[in-house]
Amino acid sequence: MPVADRVRLIEALQDAGGTRIEAVAFVSPRAVPAMAGAAEVLAAVRRRPGVAYAALVPNRKGAELALAAGVDELTVTISVSDTYNRRNVNMSSAESEAVITEVCGLADRVPVDAVVSCAFGSPYEGDIAAADVAGLVARLLAAGCARVTCADTTGMATPRRIDDLIDATGADVGLHLHDTRGTALVNAYAGLQRGVDRFDTAVGGLGGSPFAHGASGNLATEDLVALLDDLGVATGIDVEAMVAVAATVAELVGRPVPGRVAAAGPRTRLAAPAG
Repeated sequence: MPVADRVRLIEALQDAGGTRIEAVAFVSPRAVPAMAGAAEVLAAVRRRPGVAYAALVPNRKGAELALAAGVDELTVTISVSDTYNRRNVNMSSAESEAVITEVCGLADRVPVDAVVSCAFGSPYEGDIAAADVAGLVARLLAAGCARVTCADTTGMATPRRIDDLIDATGADVGLHLHDTRGTALVNAYAGLQRGVDRFDTAVGGLGGSPFAHGASGNLATEDLVALLDDLGVATGIDVEAMVAVAATVAELVGRPVPGRVAAAGPRTRLAAPAG
């Protein structure tokens, strides 16, 4: 998408009530052409007080560029699956740990959120032990990360596996859930029941990994907000406004988005009168 369209999307998300927005990624434009122009996007966004703008960075160079552009938060990624990590960032998991430690030192007071990919299973190594994830989480926090988020990159999580992970890590982690097998929302509910209060979502259910065969998009923001509204959990996000943002996304990408509430509307929407 052109820079202007990405800016339009970010501003629509903050207008809908989003206060933490991963807005850009400072990655190689040769490797990921779609993410080129990150600094231009951040420079053009009309920043709103109280909104934190995060950037995904793969290494020190990306972190330096993001910090120079004035981001409020950094997101780094590492996989508990070494094979996936090599395919995703061309480094071993151990090498990524060293890079993340370096980024945390560089970031100083800018918080770093480490996203642990394949926390519930790898397309290459299969099931991942919760104890292995918990060990990586502990090392990332010791390295200086402000937060750690456990990602169901391949959509292999189930509520039982959410329980197993939280038993090992504790509830002070985020969850980044994909809907590959239709379980993202029920997994979010399972995490909520265990005390998790941070969830990565994507408007319209966008997302997916080119290194995990068949992986679909993230849990749709409007789907989770609609559920939380009904549970009486305040998010500050207007679900109808977020549905409108999802419609904008569909327009920008030229096809329907996979989010369910984007298609059907929230349950609170009144049906149109007959005739």
